[in-house]
Amino acid sequence: MLTTTAATFLAIAAASFFVLLFSPPPKSYYHSLFISNSLCDNISISRHLYTLTRRPHVAGSEANAEAASYVLSTLSACNMEAHVVSYEVLLSYPDSRSLTLTPTPSELPVIFDLKQEIYEGDPYADVAREVLPTFHAYAKSGSVTGRLVYANYGRVEDYETLKEMGVNVTGTVVLARYGEIYRGDIVMNAFDAGAVGALVYTDRKDYGGAGAKWFPDDKWMPPSGVQVGSVYNGSGDPTTPGWASTEGCERMSVEAVESSGDVPLIPSLPISGADGETILRSIGGQIAKDDWQGSKDSPTYRVGPGPGVVDLDYKGKQIIATIENVIGVIEGEEEPDRFVILGNHRDAWTFGAVDPNSGTAALLEVAQRLWKLQRKGWKPRRTIILCNWDAEEYGLIGSTEWAEENRELLASRAVAYINVDCAVTGAGFHASATPQLDDLLKQAAQQVQDPDNSSQTIYEQWVRSSSSPLIGRLGGTGSDYAAFLQHIGVPAADIRFGTGYPVYHSMYDDYTWMEKFGDPLFRRNVAVASVWGLVALRLADEEFLPFNYHSYAFEIQKLAEDLEKEVSDKGITFSPLFESIEEIAKAASTINDQKKEIKEAKGWTSMWRNDRNKVRELNDRLMMAERAFTDRDGLLRVPWHKHLIYAPSRHDDYGSTTFPGIDDAIETAKNLNTSESWDLVQHEVWRVARAVRHASLVLNGKLT
Repeated sequence: MLTTTAATFLAIAAASFFVLLFSPPPKSYYHSLFISNSLCDNISISRHLYTLTRRPHVAGSEANAEAASYVLSTLSACNMEAHVVSYEVLLSYPDSRSLTLTPTPSELPVIFDLKQEIYEGDPYADVAREVLPTFHAYAKSGSVTGRLVYANYGRVEDYETLKEMGVNVTGTVVLARYGEIYRGDIVMNAFDAGAVGALVYTDRKDYGGAGAKWFPDDKWMPPSGVQVGSVYNGSGDPTTPGWASTEGCERMSVEAVESSGDVPLIPSLPISGADGETILRSIGGQIAKDDWQGSKDSPTYRVGPGPGVVDLDYKGKQIIATIENVIGVIEGEEEPDRFVILGNHRDAWTFGAVDPNSGTAALLEVAQRLWKLQRKGWKPRRTIILCNWDAEEYGLIGSTEWAEENRELLASRAVAYINVDCAVTGAGFHASATPQLDDLLKQAAQQVQDPDNSSQTIYEQWVRSSSSPLIGRLGGTGSDYAAFLQHIGVPAADIRFGTGYPVYHSMYDDYTWMEKFGDPLFRRNVAVASVWGLVALRLADEEFLPFNYHSYAFEIQKLAEDLEKEVSDKGITFSPLFESIEEIAKAASTINDQKKEIKEAKGWTSMWRNDRNKVRELNDRLMMAERAFTDRDGLLRVPWHKHLIYAPSRHDDYGSTTFPGIDDAIETAKNLNTSESWDLVQHEVWRVARAVRHASLVLNGKLT
């Protein structure tokens, strides 16, 4: 007769054998399957891109609504709950514009046609009329006349150079070239310098390859190509700052928007490289510095003012229009209330083959592969949400409105947000992220084959071709991660192949450019989908969230040391910040040890008595620690941005600043050099120190 203990043991053994015999494969099996050749499909991804880019589809247009329907139907066909979330937002379109140059009083005026040329054999010539006239979204309407000043890239330091040269910008029209900083900041900086208008052109040294061949014969921007875009410096619908633009909501007036400081106060226009060179030939005065000059075949650049004079006229129309986010949901089996979010926007200034629909095609590829996994028995532990945003080009509007509307749920349930905007512009993998995701990104890249060299992984190519640091940070507002990270405090990452590309935001960003120059075999597009989906799968499926806060502690320690050196003679103490960083480093070690203890404690009977509460509680601490880096009052200059570690640079929304509150306070104090201004620096140090300490308390999971 068996004892009770022996009988129990045999029962457990028999049940264990039964479970092992009939249980589904481990999650890692499905993860490997996701990136296998049997599921990857470059033909499908190229077909998605072709369909999405057949017509120009700016936000608010009929063509963009059709693209939304295509995304919705594709997600719905992948056995997921898919729906559209609409918002009513303020969008900007051109009504009329003109630009006339008078080179000298004795010369005849030059009237620019401001058109991008259709090239011979252009397969999209039949729909070229649907491309909007070149403009800056949210540019101020008005007519101005002024002598011309050349301001290089229009950065703050460029205006300082002009001042040192004795060039007075007041009352002039500034000509600046694209590159280095966000176009909205180019116009804002021109206004701050005293200009009455701004022209932003595409210099062939930066975008034209400085040669005689351009698209469609080479990848470079044609002479008539124009980089359009928004000059709005905020995030989300300008009429609903901080709340969602739902039907019947409170809304600011257009007049209030114009006085908010987020839109420029002088008229501006984007112009082509050819028009820019014509204008440059009319500018006299001192010769610009060597690094302000163009390519060897360009005219000599001088800074002015004049003698060239331009008449700039722009009239825009701003209307409340409907935008559509498309959302697809794969509900988690064990933790449906924990969200892993993948996002990409759909709207484009023209055809958008690179920006953004290479990313949209990758999103649909991920969706279809996940559907194939489901058909083989896979079910995610946590919920995966696929988001296709609208009106990103105008100012991250679709993602921001959705994040603002769902802020409380996202703050309590979002595990991470993984973004892809321009999925492919060329060769070479690049990633930016919050530091606790660094290891996860590296591990995913180690599992995926390099699309340009089958003898190595993406990670091996990445390490060999990258300068330090390997992974960038997400302080700028260049894409849809901004609302999740900088407003709510959700861990985030952004991935892509390639860096910039010459035909950015022009009518030449079409399927032909991608097929000929960006990714001829669509292997890079497939590779982005592989890394993107693999990161999502690990976040959704692993029992313990794959976060490592040691990276965070190490990084902010180094950055704090650099800031301390910058003000070493001003009596500012960084001791509170260093002490809090030491605390978070210890907390990172503690939670890693706790994770290890829980894993080791799971013995033979773990499948029966797994302490899910301990795992859940530990994961919640890992998930919520990023929230602690936010402050409800936000940054002093931009309160919508609440993250105290990463935020946009003061004079470049694309740029990233670490410890933005401290950095801004130091810049102000250097200019004012008053005791009060330096006291504010010390206050900001204390403020960040408190946030870092709060994050360590969250990781420790204990009340004081």
